[in-house]
Amino acid sequence: MTKAPAEIARLFGASSGAGANFAAEVYPGYPGLVVAEGETRVMTWGFPLVLKGKNGQPLKPKPVNNAREDKLGTSFWRPSFERRRCLIPVTAWAEAEGIKGQMTRTWYSLAGEEVVAVAGLWRATEEWGAAYSMIMVDGCPQMADVHDRMPVVLAREKWEQWLAGTPAEAFALCQTCSNELAVDRRAERWGAGRSAATSG
Repeated sequence: MTKAPAEIARLFGASSGAGANFAAEVYPGYPGLVVAEGETRVMTWGFPLVLKGKNGQPLKPKPVNNAREDKLGTSFWRPSFERRRCLIPVTAWAEAEGIKGQMTRTWYSLAGEEVVAVAGLWRATEEWGAAYSMIMVDGCPQMADVHDRMPVVLAREKWEQWLAGTPAEAFALCQTCSNELAVDRRAERWGAGRSAATSG
């Protein structure tokens, strides 16, 4: 996300909510910007999944940053899908490419668009405060050589349907994007910017 919160609020017709800083590159478990309940908010990317060790001791929660559209009816996602949908503004999203330990990033965006909205869910958590996750569907042909899944990219005229529609109306929007993507392959290593992810 390369736009300032005030600019996102203007583009999405939302009020500017208070919140912590977030980085231009957002990683799971770090703060990112969403539009929820009519305002921009900074939330942690990923619903916390509570894990336990071999002896039953609690481990550090793992951020679940993506929700498959075919899993939205499960107990983990359903309450948020039915009552707490949000828009995730992005200028581009990245996928890892290559062999483990040497992965690079391939960036995707909508051709000709500075900012797009990705379908998201949010909820309050004990671990990280407000947290969000994005909805994933089958990837489009342009992504086939890198990943078989992609975010649900919402056309501007569908934003309100995602936010305020019935669960059935919202689920109908969980489709693979048919628009042309701009693809940017880079030599930089995957996760190279993670150390700066919490700086604004």
